[in-house]
Amino acid sequence: MKISLKYYTIKYLIAVLLLIIAVWAALFYAYILDEVYDNVDDGLKNRKIQIIKAVYFDEKLLKNNEFGFNEFKINPIAASEHKEKNRLYNKMYYMEYDDKDQPYRVLETDFIDQFGKYQKLVIRTSTVEQDELVYDLTTALVVLYILLVISIVAVNGFLLQKAMKPFYVILDKLKKYQFGISSSYGSDNYSIKEFDELNVEINEMIERNELVFHQQKQFIENASHELQTPLAVVINKIDLVIQNEDLDKKNLNFFNDIKNDLRRMTGLNKSLLMLSKIENSQFNKTGNVNFNILIHELLKNYEDFIDYKRITVNVVEKETFETLFDSDLAAILMSNLLKNAVKYNEKNGTINIITEKDRIIFQNTGSGILLDRSQIFNRFYKQGSDQSSTGLGLSIIKTIIKQYPGWDIVYQFDEGMHCFIVSKKY
Repeated sequence: MKISLKYYTIKYLIAVLLLIIAVWAALFYAYILDEVYDNVDDGLKNRKIQIIKAVYFDEKLLKNNEFGFNEFKINPIAASEHKEKNRLYNKMYYMEYDDKDQPYRVLETDFIDQFGKYQKLVIRTSTVEQDELVYDLTTALVVLYILLVISIVAVNGFLLQKAMKPFYVILDKLKKYQFGISSSYGSDNYSIKEFDELNVEINEMIERNELVFHQQKQFIENASHELQTPLAVVINKIDLVIQNEDLDKKNLNFFNDIKNDLRRMTGLNKSLLMLSKIENSQFNKTGNVNFNILIHELLKNYEDFIDYKRITVNVVEKETFETLFDSDLAAILMSNLLKNAVKYNEKNGTINIITEKDRIIFQNTGSGILLDRSQIFNRFYKQGSDQSSTGLGLSIIKTIIKQYPGWDIVYQFDEGMHCFIVSKKY
């Protein structure tokens, strides 16, 4: 699943923060524990000095062989067991109040009493408060982490949203940009250097693209116009030649073939120009189009062509197919579908046009051979050996459909009928 840059950054920031706080907490805990033990050990060493001094003044203390309320005991040892250094360690002792073992810090030291005998002094002090300190410290760190995460998410989210605002403005500009459509994009100045440079580069790129687009558009229009004129002139001259009664049948057929080729070239020129205009989004006046009414109007226009081939046309209006569409493109789309259904139909054939709420179906009889679904919408693909075909009719249809997201056209062959289905998704 894709996420925005803001949450992508926060996600990794939280992960890194968790690692840093965990390491910091471990080091901080070790440091605090060391300080606690250091203070406790200092207290035990101070008590050791005080107890040994007290023993020299009161020999009865040498009989304190078990831990009492003073939390120390003295036991005689052999001279070989005597050690000069203090021994500090942790040990668990039973505590009556809690009825369980509790942690203690213990100091062992050896000394020689006033009678010259070797004694071992063991002093202990409870470290229950130390454990509570560790628990409180851990709780505080967890709360600190939660508060830090919430604060960072909120602050970072706000700052990123504010910092990324120019990016979203630039992105929105790119989304709305279309070739050949003039838009008033001001030369905004952004406080963030990178976004300002990005905006400048994008504006320059748009200007370059617009220049190339207009040059290409102008070239195509000029080339088409320049071709149309000589083609029309040549066709008219051939018509004049054909009307000459001195022509024999062979020459007459020859000129007819030339005339048909020129007409095909004229149709090809017009179709290519149409494709170029559609792909360059020169048809962009969207309005409400009733395709049911449009189909009836086109049937009247093609009435002579339909009657000539003695084709039966059945219009089944299950529902009204009405949607937002460019009216010119809608006329071209339906015209090409109807022309295709008539042109490649057989004499005394049938055409069924079915309108539903979200699709239109064109069915026609004709060749009983399934067409190549992967090729029929490609440019210059011909359905048969018809030399008059430019091979661009279905390509124009597909190009129009591509201009509208959610729209699609598919070809099917069912029970001897060629079916072209135009559908849209809501």
